[in-house]
Amino acid sequence: MPLLPSQALIDEGDPPADLPVCDHYCGTEARMRKALALQAELGPVFDITLDCEDGAPIGAEAEHARLCADLALSADNRFGRVGARVHPVDHPAFQDDVDTLVGRAGDRLAYLMVPKPRHLADLQQAIAHIEHAARVHGRGAALPVHALVETHGALRDVQALAALPRVQSLSFGLMDFVSAHRGAIPQAAMGVPGQFEHPLVVRAKLEIAAACHGAGKVPSHCVVTEFKDEAAIAAAARRAAREFGYNRMWSIHPSQIGPIVEAFSPSVAEVDAAIAILLAAQAADWAPIRHQDVLHDRASYRYFWQVIGRARRTGQPLPAEALLAFYGDGALA
Repeated sequence: MPLLPSQALIDEGDPPADLPVCDHYCGTEARMRKALALQAELGPVFDITLDCEDGAPIGAEAEHARLCADLALSADNRFGRVGARVHPVDHPAFQDDVDTLVGRAGDRLAYLMVPKPRHLADLQQAIAHIEHAARVHGRGAALPVHALVETHGALRDVQALAALPRVQSLSFGLMDFVSAHRGAIPQAAMGVPGQFEHPLVVRAKLEIAAACHGAGKVPSHCVVTEFKDEAAIAAAARRAAREFGYNRMWSIHPSQIGPIVEAFSPSVAEVDAAIAILLAAQAADWAPIRHQDVLHDRASYRYFWQVIGRARRTGQPLPAEALLAFYGDGALA
């Protein structure tokens, strides 16, 4: 029996996590429940991040964290793709956020997002407390950590942040990053197309993406605040995916989810070509082949296998022949 692509196309190091391409943030109870209902309708093509930082009313942080934990525990979390953002590590509510979320829902959470680390030590401290909470409560032992790169120090330490074993993804925090420059970066760089043109913002985006890819982690692109402008969100998502090397992107409004998923999806032509090349390679026992007068070997096979992975993560149907050939009998169950 021919080897499956996952058996034949072994790459160096562990592959990045197969995260959905969209990470949808919501903070109020009504919006969190609406997001869960939409995820049940569309399937796990996007993650939901329940926001305990900006979403929590001042003075009611503990109650909000309990609400987020209970929603993650509920039957509405159908796919196990619900995470939560906690307060920064130096905020008085940080430890309570972690203790509540891990203690009540640790094994049902997909990840915890840590915002605003000022440097490597901040993220290490946050992870140490998350691991302590998992030991104390007996839940969340394998809980991944995502982090926001939005300060000068975090960007300076980005390679070390990405190398931390528990870190699964790094996101770019555009708004705080621009604000940290105290007016040296104009407001236009917070919008589209300015955030893809200002050199300091472009540098930050590229350094984060490069660090993540070098460490086998998932780079997640920042928000687009023009949430009613579908053309703007679609253009930004395409540039993030095609030019800046991002595998994932934030949504801050339900209307942004569809354009993001579509922009990060391979085209039908790309999927068809990937299927044809991989089927021919598999038939040749993964030796080099010629396809439409172009030479392909395992280096390009790995690329086309990644195209198939993106197609599945974005909910694109694959022919039964390809599913059986690439994933075995279990894919058709």
